[in-house]
Amino acid sequence: MPARPLRPCAAPGCGALVVTGRCALHRVADRRAQDVVRGSTTERGYDWAWRKLRARYLDANPLCECDECKAGKLKVTVAQVVDHRIAIEDRPDLRLEWSNLRSMSKAHHDAHTARTRGWGRAHRA
Repeated sequence: MPARPLRPCAAPGCGALVVTGRCALHRVADRRAQDVVRGSTTERGYDWAWRKLRARYLDANPLCECDECKAGKLKVTVAQVVDHRIAIEDRPDLRLEWSNLRSMSKAHHDAHTARTRGWGRAHRA
């Protein structure tokens, strides 16, 4: 299959040629700008209490609890991530509620996030 033609970086005024999107310099700048707006992990609710609860939850639930694994559609894998069933942005009061948590593998969590929030969509403020 032939390589895609190079095109200019999508950043205004940048002439760097890329396969798609933005050049490396502008991707880094975009990420930094997003991180400033996004806030630190602690500001987003992932403080010491969360880290402690997360470790306890993973110890108690070491396998992926995603809907597909529970339904037998995917091979059950070891969990690395603890997901909030109802997002912190929607219900901050459920942030540390055991019943609002589920353990997930990184791959299944990434797929779930892409489906529900969409990659590249602006985060809710």
